[in-house]
This record gives sequence, C-alpha cells and structure tokens, in this order.
Amino acid sequence: MRRFLILLIAVLMPLPLAAAPIHGIAMHGTPNLPADYRHFDYVNPQVKKGGSVRYGVVGTFDSLNPFNLKSIRTTARGIWDPAFGNLIYETLMTRSGNEPFTLYGLLAESVEWDDQRSFVQFNLNPKARWSDGQPVTPEDVMFSLQVLRDKGRVPFSARLDRISKMEKVGDHGVRFTFNEKADREFPLILASSTPILPKHAIDADSFDQSTLKPPVGSGPYLIKTIAPGERIVYERNPDYWGKDIPAKVGFDNYDRISVEYFLQESTMFEAFKKGAVDIYLEGSPTHWERAYDFPAAHNGDVIKDTFTPQLPTGMLGFVFNTRRPLFSDVNVRAGLSLVFDFEWANRNLFENAYTRTESFWQGSPLSSLGTPADERELTLLGAEKDRIEPDMLDGTYHLPKTDGSGADRAVLKKAVDLLEKGGYTIKDGRMSDDRGRHLSFEVMAQTIDQEKLAITYQRSLRLIGVDMRIRTVDDSQYQARSSNFDYDMIIKSYPSSLSPGIEQIGRWGSTARDAPGSNNFAGTADPDIDRLIEAMLTARLDEDFRASVRAYDRLLLSGHYLVPLYHVPNQWVARRKHISYPEILPLYGYQLNTWWDNRAQ
Repeated sequence: MRRFLILLIAVLMPLPLAAAPIHGIAMHGTPNLPADYRHFDYVNPQVKKGGSVRYGVVGTFDSLNPFNLKSIRTTARGIWDPAFGNLIYETLMTRSGNEPFTLYGLLAESVEWDDQRSFVQFNLNPKARWSDGQPVTPEDVMFSLQVLRDKGRVPFSARLDRISKMEKVGDHGVRFTFNEKADREFPLILASSTPILPKHAIDADSFDQSTLKPPVGSGPYLIKTIAPGERIVYERNPDYWGKDIPAKVGFDNYDRISVEYFLQESTMFEAFKKGAVDIYLEGSPTHWERAYDFPAAHNGDVIKDTFTPQLPTGMLGFVFNTRRPLFSDVNVRAGLSLVFDFEWANRNLFENAYTRTESFWQGSPLSSLGTPADERELTLLGAEKDRIEPDMLDGTYHLPKTDGSGADRAVLKKAVDLLEKGGYTIKDGRMSDDRGRHLSFEVMAQTIDQEKLAITYQRSLRLIGVDMRIRTVDDSQYQARSSNFDYDMIIKSYPSSLSPGIEQIGRWGSTARDAPGSNNFAGTADPDIDRLIEAMLTARLDEDFRASVRAYDRLLLSGHYLVPLYHVPNQWVARRKHISYPEILPLYGYQLNTWWDNRAQ
C-alpha cells in the first residue's frame, strides 16, 4: 500500500519545468541588470516630461494598421516604429539598447523558460491596460498570434508555425510550447517583436484591410489628429499604465508628437531649416558638411550632433535581383560588382567621408574580414567551403582599389574576365552573350542621392559595354514594386547587429524568396544559406555563435548578391536647440524616444 501511495504521489506531482520567474532574458548569457533595476542606464530618469517634437519623413500614409500586407509600407509612422518608438502598440518585453540582445519586462512583468527553451511563459503585469481602460489579458496575447497568422503579413504571420501549443496559465500567464521548427532565438522574437493587440477592439475579419480608424493600444500615446498623407499627431495618454515601470522610465517624454510627411528629402530639409521640423536625421556626408549654412545653424538655434555607436557596419549596396535570369550566374554578379569605382565616387561625391564596406559585420568580432576561417567555421561549412573564394576563407579578401580615375583599366579587365566566365564578351563595343543579347538592366532609385550614385555606376559600366538604365520612381511606386520584387536592381541597406538571428531568414532565407513584402530583395534560395542561419539560431556557446556568423558572412560575400558600397562609423543628427538627449549613448546609438523638450516645465 505504501509503495502504491508513493507511486501515486509521483504521478500526480507536477514535474519541475523551469526556474522561478525572472525579470529578463538574454540570447546568450544572462541580463546585465539586476531584478531590482530602476531604469536603463542610458536614459534621464529625472527628465521633466512635456512639450512637443515634430518629426519629418519622406513618403505618404493611408492606413493605421502596420501589420497587414496592404499597409506594409504605407502605414503612418509611430504606430509601430523602431525609430520614433512604438507609440500605440507594445510587446511583451522590451530590448535594452545597451546589450547585444537582452529583454526586460514590459507588458509581461516576468518570464519563465527551461534551459532547452522548449517553452516560454509570460506573466502579464496586472496593471497593464488598453487605452480604453480594459485589462491586457492572456486571451489578448493568444488572439494576437491567431489574427496575425490569419490576416497579418510576414514575419508576423509565421509566428504560430513554431508553436505547438499556447495556453492560459492562471489569471495573468500565457504559455507557449514550441515545436521542432523553433530555435533558441524564437522565444526572444516572440517577446520583443510581436505586437500585442486588443481582442475586444479588433474585427478579425477585416484585419487585412487598410484603415484610418484610430486604434486601441496599450502604448503611451493616443492619436489626436490625422491628415492622410500629410500629418499624424499623437498626444500622451495621461492614464498610460506603464509610465512608472523600470523599462519605461525616461522614455516617451513629449506631451505631443507630430510626424510631418514630405514628398522629397529636399522639401523636408527646407522645413527643418524654417523650424517646421525639430529633428533631421542626416544620411549624406556632403550634405552634412555643406548644407547647414543658414541663420538658425549660425545663431545656435540648430545644433549638429555626431554619435558613434558600437555596432557592426551593416551593408549598403546595389542589390541584384537573382530572380532575373540575367543575374543567375555568380560570375556575372562578381564582374559587375568590380565595376563600381568607389575611390572616384568617394573623392568626387562624398569628400572622402566614406569607408568601403567589405563585410556585413565589418568592425565587429562577427566579421570574416581579416580573420581566417577556424576549425569551427570549416566544420560548419563542410563541403561548401569549396564554393567560397580562397581569399575569403583565409581572411585576406579585399575589394580592389582603383586609381580613382573612374576608368581603372586593371580593375575593368578583371571585371571583363569574370563576365566572360559568365558567358559575356564585348562585341562591337557592347557586352553580349553568344546569342547576341546585350547585357542590359535597370536600377530602380527612390531619391536624388540614389540617382546620383546610380549615374556614377552607369558611367563606369558603359566603359565595358554594359547598358544600365536608371528609373527614379515616386514613393508609392517604389513601395509597390519593391514589395513585389519588380526590379532588376535596387539600392538597399542591410543593418547589422551584434545578435543577428531570425531577421536573416527574411533577408536571405529560401522561405522569404517568393513572399510578397519580404526583405529578400536579392531573391536568394540557397540551402547552405538556410543551414548557416539555422546554425546561428541554435548556437549555445559564444564561440559557436561567432563562428556561424563569420561563416555566413563569407558565404554571402562569395555569392556576390550585391555591389558593396560604403559606410561611416558615425550617426549624424541635427536638432532644434530645445530638443535634448541623455548623456550616455547606448550600444546601438541614439534613441529618439529617450529625448525630450527642455522647454517643459
């Protein structure tokens, strides 16, 4: 009898599944901040809230729903916004700007998981409320995943694919059990990149449609006024539930935020000069040096600031759409890549302000540049190391430097030789294949600066008989065509972090190749790319993670999917003098949602 009771108790007792609830989670290692932290170290906790800020953007908007395909690039800024802050919708946890990939509680005040990360449980803050006063519930969390699966766009629509079970736990807990498709990063993506939506205030049937109806959110702001395509104005929610939680101290400091829309960058800058916009995010070194010769900049009403984040460079380039048969051969892509004369462009267009980018993670320990492939990398690559160029394997790879003339014969000869390997030779002054078809393509540009850059490339290509046309389109055409991959070549930026992960699937993964609205602009569908992304996502040790990213870097570079351009190590921001920011710069650089209006009393 005693033995039976012992067995019965053993069966009925719950198995230990996880440690006690914790305040934060990190991709690798543990959070830097203790459980009793009071605020992030890069904010001003004593800031006086109030005043206003006016942001400027180029483009238009016709929707307040950023999560469906129709509104993917025409949603009003600020609703769900990495630059201005998520003013309306929030996530379960929020990312620290001073750690590679660490999350702290937001809607969820604590989290539970096991060492294998086979499940995660979020325990909602009982104080969390929607803007209409209703509580944020586990049902809202589960509804969000469901409606995004059924009516949302990628990547939100794919989140449930990695979840085998979701369930309510108690009054405030929601638990997700993962299937074999999930990886070690996925719990963090679920926590920090999935919007939580109010079940009671959303019509699931019409969620895939654009709308200008002001939404109910849990965020710090409400929508005050809307002028579609022109302006959207937010005002602070005086009853915002999270204003005192540690992860929000020092954030969301304005009483009023307006986002002004402009058709052109030049028009927006003129508005900034006149005081109609308070902050101007500068992207051109020439413009930064030459354009601030106006009264407000001279008398101190406008201040220029330079910030230096501790991040890898990322990659900017002319991207080949490999869905086009023209760009299916790697030799053709490699040859065309050599033709761009960076030295000429840097001297004549940018006052030598830029550095050539030669790695997706340049300037960080994750870069393959200057680092020979070690045993970990070679094991990861396996037989695929043979498709990587030798100098990329041994760490000696560099793009050739030209003489800056715009017509360096030695470099152009290398380009011609590679194009010949790809089936093209110069015939009657034009680069043609053996059937007489000319090597001709179009680059789609969005701005005058992109057009100038394309003209530089066009001039060099013409020297070897390649015909590159330039089509500059307005914002709506650009968004529609880029979402549907309707271009031969496009200029795109690939920002990099110290914790690359699931976003790489959207940029380079096979599953994203034909998904409308994805960021797979190059059209890659390579099982070896997929395999290395998987290695990044499943790595447990820092050494294995770094090796997987470096191997991945080498594979992308060897694929010559874009013409690498340039970078600067700094971030440039001009502001009206009444806008201030914290003294400490986080790892990721300036964060606009920690800035404030110093006129506030």
